[in-house]
Amino acid sequence: MSLTRRELLKGAAALPLLVDNFPSLAATASASSEVPPILFVHGNGDQAALWITTLWRMESNGVPRERMFAVNFTDPLARSDDHVAQDHRSSTEDQRRELAEAIVELKRTTGAARVALVGNSRGGYAIRNYIKNGGAPDVSHAVLCGVPNHGVFVSDTALGNEFNGHGPFLRGLNDGESEVVPGVAFLTLRSDGLDKYAQPDGRFIGKPGVPTGVTAEGPELNGATNLVLGAVDHRETAYHPHAFREIYKFIAGREPDRIAIVPEPQVRLSGLVTGTPGGVPTNRPVAGATVEVFRVSPETGERMGGALHSAKTGADGSWGEVQVDPTWYLEMVLASPNAPTTHVYRSPFSRSSDVVHLRAARPLAPAETSAGAVVLMSRPRGYFGLPRDIVLLDGKEPTDVNAGVPTDSVTTLRLPAAEIGRNVIGMFNDERIVARAWPASENRIAVIELTY
Repeated sequence: MSLTRRELLKGAAALPLLVDNFPSLAATASASSEVPPILFVHGNGDQAALWITTLWRMESNGVPRERMFAVNFTDPLARSDDHVAQDHRSSTEDQRRELAEAIVELKRTTGAARVALVGNSRGGYAIRNYIKNGGAPDVSHAVLCGVPNHGVFVSDTALGNEFNGHGPFLRGLNDGESEVVPGVAFLTLRSDGLDKYAQPDGRFIGKPGVPTGVTAEGPELNGATNLVLGAVDHRETAYHPHAFREIYKFIAGREPDRIAIVPEPQVRLSGLVTGTPGGVPTNRPVAGATVEVFRVSPETGERMGGALHSAKTGADGSWGEVQVDPTWYLEMVLASPNAPTTHVYRSPFSRSSDVVHLRAARPLAPAETSAGAVVLMSRPRGYFGLPRDIVLLDGKEPTDVNAGVPTDSVTTLRLPAAEIGRNVIGMFNDERIVARAWPASENRIAVIELTY
């Protein structure tokens, strides 16, 4: 993973403009000047883009954009056995090394002696591994969100799996009466029973009826401040507004001034196109991909004029930069080599971001290409919880979303050929996005990507 000064400082020039346009933020910006730089660390198979709303909420409370960074691990998916190499998967040592590089660079660009680390799920393993193995002097705060600190399962077999609470990796991290490292302030955030990776029954990891040896208390650590957020799911332990409040309060030492995201008058978006070689999600850049961005009607999903942006990626995978209005709904079209053309429909971007990373949707099945159209609704920052949430795709509650403990972040709608081109409405609680049904026969797929 490479981390450039340009990436870390991008957007810094917009801060004076932000304060000028929103004078109420001036005092907050001053008050937050003592907040240490913050490095956000995503989970297994994920990417930096999941932290977009958290970054926006931090900025809305005056934390300067140039004092935050979200790691994008090269190969974010864990190996089956930590000590056995697998293509496009990473070991715990790979993760620790890349995190160390990011910490060094963030300290260098900010001049800070110590940084705060915030991690979700597997990202918390990298944080703890770094701190435990000599990195404590570099870290002021460690916030661990939904991290399976005592394993997803506990077994005397599969000891090489890093998620095994009896394996050498977690036993090493948890060794001793205290499970934290002196000199670093630790906070754990967990769910009150809705985290699919902190369940006593193995049905959520493909072993129904088999005890996991883990309970809802699994993410807690002896010696840390341990908080229960309530009925949140595994990802929401990091990305939910309730999680933001506790993250900010722990690092800043006071309550946030606001939870809501303050829009910017002008929004600039950029990011990377990444690939899934062999079906494995990675953050490796994809060259030769085309990205087009269109403004669309919030009511019909139809394009409003020509492309706002069109570019082809180079070796670094960057798709360029586009300026949009914070009220515009967008369609982002990704044509990536050897993948379906993916039409991503998004709610308005309230603020600028340089981690609008794009991955092509999953391949279409042979039966789907001959059927008509396929529309996915995806919630990257959480799961669909029934009956906890309102989840409607094309006017119906999805049948491929399990009730009870939230486990599904994607639901699929398949339409007959006669319905190609019509609009499809996706709703998740207060968020509503309208997409268009594109012909699967042309290897096209539509994705309603929720922001919240």
